[in-house]
Amino acid sequence: MMVFVSTSDMSGARQAGWAVMLGGLIGLLLSILTADVQRQFTFDTWQQVSPREVSQQNVSVVVIDNASLNAVGSWPWSRYYMARLLENIALQGPTAIGMDIIFAEADARDPTTFTSLYPELDPDSARAVNQLPSMDQVLAQVIGSSPIVLARLGVPSEGTDPARLLIDPKIAGSPPANTISAPQVLTNIDVLDGNALAHGMLNGRPDLDGLVRRVPLNVIVGEQPLPGLAVELARIASGAPQLEWRGENLLVGDIALPVDENGGLPIKLGEFPDAQIYSAAAVLTGQVPQDAFAGRVVLVGLGADGTADIVSTPLKTETIGVLVQAQAVDAILEGGWLERPSWAFAIELAAGVALFVLFMLVAVTLRNWLLVPTIILALSLPVTSWMLFDQANLLLDPIRPLLIGSGAAAAMWVARYAFSRRERARLAAELVEQRVAAAEQEGELKAARRIQLGMVPGPEQLNNLDKRVDIGAILEPAKSIGGDFFDALMIGPDRLLFVVGDVTGKGVPAALFMALSKALSKSNLSRMGGDFAGSVAALNRDLMYEADDEMGVTMLIGLLDCSNGKISLINAGHENPFRMRADGSVETLAMVGGPPFCVVDFPYAVEEFSLEPAETLVVITDGATEAENGSEELFGVGGVIAAMGIDGDVSAVKRATNLAKSVREFEGDTDPSDDLTIFALRYLA
Repeated sequence: MMVFVSTSDMSGARQAGWAVMLGGLIGLLLSILTADVQRQFTFDTWQQVSPREVSQQNVSVVVIDNASLNAVGSWPWSRYYMARLLENIALQGPTAIGMDIIFAEADARDPTTFTSLYPELDPDSARAVNQLPSMDQVLAQVIGSSPIVLARLGVPSEGTDPARLLIDPKIAGSPPANTISAPQVLTNIDVLDGNALAHGMLNGRPDLDGLVRRVPLNVIVGEQPLPGLAVELARIASGAPQLEWRGENLLVGDIALPVDENGGLPIKLGEFPDAQIYSAAAVLTGQVPQDAFAGRVVLVGLGADGTADIVSTPLKTETIGVLVQAQAVDAILEGGWLERPSWAFAIELAAGVALFVLFMLVAVTLRNWLLVPTIILALSLPVTSWMLFDQANLLLDPIRPLLIGSGAAAAMWVARYAFSRRERARLAAELVEQRVAAAEQEGELKAARRIQLGMVPGPEQLNNLDKRVDIGAILEPAKSIGGDFFDALMIGPDRLLFVVGDVTGKGVPAALFMALSKALSKSNLSRMGGDFAGSVAALNRDLMYEADDEMGVTMLIGLLDCSNGKISLINAGHENPFRMRADGSVETLAMVGGPPFCVVDFPYAVEEFSLEPAETLVVITDGATEAENGSEELFGVGGVIAAMGIDGDVSAVKRATNLAKSVREFEGDTDPSDDLTIFALRYLA
């Protein structure tokens, strides 16, 4: 079965297609401009929906909390208590102890510092106090005998020259170019720093929205890459001899960690188990299980009010930094990091293009069933993104393709809505036309037809206007009388004014308003002087004053300079004219134009073109393009161009006559759907 689609539907489909194109491009632009924000929103949502289950076997955390300060005293503590704390942890046999604290200054309670505060002490008492062991030395002995990793921090100034650092196992390979860097480093005091098993950097910066989503694997201090605290603890726990950069991965033994452009590792966050968080006060007093730290990485950090490093993550507005480090260590050991593969962008773009193409097919083919696979594809994108996040720890952004598809969809529906409104208006006008036609009186209409045809200039009058032009015109009302008209006259020695108009509707009302429109146009335009646009605007106002609410008229008004072929045109809602070149090619003169007359007071613009010798300007009404045959096919603009193209170089009269004949032959036995007017102006030079 053959399905015929009307030219009106095809026009709407073309408009919807262009709208989909524009909407898709806007969606793509938005997806590029908001890429980071949309990805963060999506992946933060997945973090909240599907948090990682943190293992209870890898990491424990000891927090110097409010209870610890109440038991021992305000922070900073004497190094004696820190030594006892670390000693009690080390007695259980952890694989590594990471300090999320930097001891950058000597113990304030050192014996020599104490005696300097009390000059009243007699020499013997002062000497006895000074001979007491330094608590920094005591802490250093514990550090030296335990698997302790001390923290360091890259700083812009007032730190230590990196050339003086004791370097742990060097990191092989080259880190990413945008890795965090600092010229100097803040270290623990020398007596502690030199006794540590290893060292790890605490540097880490949140994203622009203030949330921490990743930990740095490297910090470049001077020219030396130093490991982050979490990855160094994981290295020791896994028994890897060193860290090695290989391409975009950092190898920790058999573990290959993918990193972002800044050398950071995005981690899949979860709720750190409360059972693995211990108060320092409980550790000092032996109130923790005997196997609380055995075989685990233990992180020691601050959590008391006023001392803690407070950070925000996608899961918690406030949490202490040592818990983020602990989660990072567990993520490295358990494979709980997040990865955005190199092919992610291509997949996202391909999905967006697929949605765009589907909406384009819906728009141009008018097959609404294609919306079903389109919606299925759109719904599958966030589901697939979540499944990849939950099951494979992969980051695939569904928002980018959805933005492209949403832009295309919104534009398509807007275009369809606008087209449907125009169609309803057109159908309403046709209904009015049919009612008027049914009420026509045949005898009166025949007389009116003779009068109407006598109002337009005949062939002899047209050809006597100027020897530099050749003019031919055809006017054939669809009924006995109609609303089309044309006119042409010289308004100076070189200026030829011509008008082609089409009144809304057909029959008696259209004919009456046609007569009024022709009279007003000739009266206004023949006295225009040099203000072409102003005269047209005045004509529009006069017609608005005379017309009722149901009347309107389209016009194409032209002013030809016969001395050089330059032509000025104003289009008030009319069909665009055609230019027939001397070589037989036909082109449509694309005009911006404005609304039909009698609609709104509008500043119509003058649009300039030119005719070369032997070129012909052809102006038609919609009676040509909307001519319909028995199969309900329209003659259309393509039919007009094709009909003109077969004539070759002929006179204006012949061109108008042949085009009218082609239209009528196309219609066959079908009654004409509208008045037919063809005005051909051939420039002879």
